Amino acid sequence: MGRWRDGRGELVVPGEGGAVVRVPLEIAASYRARTKGLLGRDSVDGAMLLSPAGSVHTFRMRMPIDVAYLDRRLKVIAVRTMKPGRLGLPRVRARHVLEAEAGVMAGWGLRVGVRVAVEVKAE
Repeated sequence: MGRWRDGRGELVVPGEGGAVVRVPLEIAASYRARTKGLLGRDSVDGAMLLSPAGSVHTFRMRMPIDVAYLDRRLKVIAVRTMKPGRLGLPRVRARHVLEAEAGVMAGWGLRVGVRVAVEVKAE
């Protein structure tokens, strides 16, 4: 796995019966990209991965978001929907955080216990 760089990729979510959901992914690995996150956006195409990260906030956000906390092996340890202007509590085992528009993660099958994969797109 190792450390990622800012860029694009795909989030791979294993589903029922071997089905796989592939979600466009923005990777925010630098301090600057993680700090900006989804601030100032009205929507997001797919999801954003903040890494490393153990918590998020939604101050200055324009929309509610789904937040999934991942451990070091990319296993989902918690999923929350956060309204704008909130501070998320840090998760002890969280090493990465996924953000997406509110309501979409359930449709992708992203729930506690699921282990996702990240495929980085070559620049």
